[in-house]
Amino acid sequence: MNIGARRTQRGVALLIVLWACALLAILIGGYALLARSEGMQSRYQFAHTQARYDAESGIARAVYGLSLHDVARRWVPDGRAYDFRFNGARVSVTVTDEAGKVDLNSAAPPVLAGLFRSVGASRDKAKALADAIADWRDRDANTRVHGAEAPQYRAAGRDYGPRNGRFESIEELQQVLGMTPALYQAVAPCVTLWSGRNEPDPRFASAQVLAALPNMSTQQANDFVRQRQALNEATGGARLTVPGEASPLLMGGGHGIVQSIRSEAVLPDGTSAVVRAVVRLGLSRVDKPYTVLRWLDGDDASLSATGGGAGKDGKGTSGRGGPSVGHHAVLR
Repeated sequence: MNIGARRTQRGVALLIVLWACALLAILIGGYALLARSEGMQSRYQFAHTQARYDAESGIARAVYGLSLHDVARRWVPDGRAYDFRFNGARVSVTVTDEAGKVDLNSAAPPVLAGLFRSVGASRDKAKALADAIADWRDRDANTRVHGAEAPQYRAAGRDYGPRNGRFESIEELQQVLGMTPALYQAVAPCVTLWSGRNEPDPRFASAQVLAALPNMSTQQANDFVRQRQALNEATGGARLTVPGEASPLLMGGGHGIVQSIRSEAVLPDGTSAVVRAVVRLGLSRVDKPYTVLRWLDGDDASLSATGGGAGKDGKGTSGRGGPSVGHHAVLR
């Protein structure tokens, strides 16, 4: 074999080696990138799981705070935030008594209409939705003045009609004729299935819900919430008059048995998690401390916080046209 041929063979072998090295480097690089990605994903999942369980601690802490016999230390379920640290995480918990919301199964149509007005719906739209909700939950087939029964649903192209029975979930409200996604997102945090009241309890209602009451303006609702949260709960005997009512209400000292709780935990590295629950508190020592009626991971609209101001001034369906009112308590 001549020298030229040998040099050619060596060149080919060198190319093969170089290609093999390049391929090996690509494989090693890909493996390293995959390992790094999986490591980051594992750390994120671990941190998120830790944050989630830290957030769950807020649910138990809220139940404990609501069950305290000492009125001065008992948590007030009116949407104010309670902050504390747990396992290195910063936990913020808000509790809203379900009695302070509008009950889909019990609220009077004027209250329902007022709620839709408070989130920016027109007067006619609010009346139509209120009557449609009443037609959905009543057991007859008689259509209210602005309501909707089976014929109206068929005319609108729906393949279903009203339940003619009680609402079984808050999400069911989306099926009511005339309901829009924007309006549902706005009112879902303000409605409940568990109060059984014709009107929300002003002691615990948010400004947005208070604005749904007859003779209650947006400004009056925000002022009432501000005054309510400024009262000294330690006295247990402070009274506050609701606009349009003759007798003042006793603030503090008690609450209902069904509570909506939102707990958010933030780790030192910024990882956060939110859990929400609707719980029924035990009535006696022999009962379980609480029973979970509804549980959600994350910020779902139907259990959103309700501490913002009301907006009857038509500044959109978010219902936050008025000034927001808030209060924080830091637990040591």
